[in-house]
Amino acid sequence: MIARIWHGRTNKAKADEYLDFLKRRALPDYRSTPGNLAAYILCRVEGDVTHFLTVTHWESLLAIEAFAGQDIARAKYYAEDSEFLLEFEPDVQHHELYS
Repeated sequence: MIARIWHGRTNKAKADEYLDFLKRRALPDYRSTPGNLAAYILCRVEGDVTHFLTVTHWESLLAIEAFAGQDIARAKYYAEDSEFLLEFEPDVQHHELYS
């Protein structure tokens, strides 16, 4: 199993609205992709900034490619992200997941 981790930051004032967007748009997108086993959002407030991590679990690199495209190390963004994010980090992290 592979964990895919994306990091993004918003202004704290927009954090609740962004979390709502992620729940309505991003999580269903992840979860509807064949080979996705789980999708979670983690949030942490640090001063005036809220950090978001999406942590998704996948059965294979091919399943991640079906979601993210051929370059699986590149972050996938939605058009609406530009309303919230302070920057667009280009890459995500992948980790082998063991239980």
